[in-house]
Amino acid sequence: MTRNIIAILRGIKPEEAVDICAELVESGISKIEVPLNSPQPFESIRLIAQAFGDVALIGAGTVLSVQDVRLVHEAGGKLIVSPDCNPTVIEATKSAGMLSFPGVMTPTECFRALRAGANGLKFFPGALIGTEGVKAIRAVLPAGTEVLAVGGAGPDNFADWKAAGVDGFGIGSALYKPGYSPRAVRGRADTIVVAYDKVFGS
Repeated sequence: MTRNIIAILRGIKPEEAVDICAELVESGISKIEVPLNSPQPFESIRLIAQAFGDVALIGAGTVLSVQDVRLVHEAGGKLIVSPDCNPTVIEATKSAGMLSFPGVMTPTECFRALRAGANGLKFFPGALIGTEGVKAIRAVLPAGTEVLAVGGAGPDNFADWKAAGVDGFGIGSALYKPGYSPRAVRGRADTIVVAYDKVFGS
């Protein structure tokens, strides 16, 4: 199955990117973002895309400009995730044939993102919006809108987020922090996959 989990590898370095992503893919997590405030992010994206682009969706997070969209595309990325709702970034992403998941908190931001062509919405920070906030906003979104929770979502509360109408998650520090070995990441990934499958079905 294709699990709707995006691994957020903030702080990852190019020299460790392939080994860590190999463990993620093996565990069953096939959506991976390298935040652009990581060291040499475009090089990491290039290496990961070369190694796993045929079996995983690779892209970037913390994307704030059209220039960044272009550089991610040139590196082989196919996914753009942002912490904010910037219609110009969304439109550039779609024009390049990539998937767009902007960060939103309010109904106004949600509809602005969808009108600009976003593929889905990243509710961020999830812990601040909460499951009740997401549930209320979800009620007015167009049917079929893909909703991800990022920040505050983890194995212990996947079921609560699903009940609120969330389709998937972005998982960062619960999965990877600078200094974690590939083996350590694999252990965390396996725990997350088991919890996800229990809630969403394997």
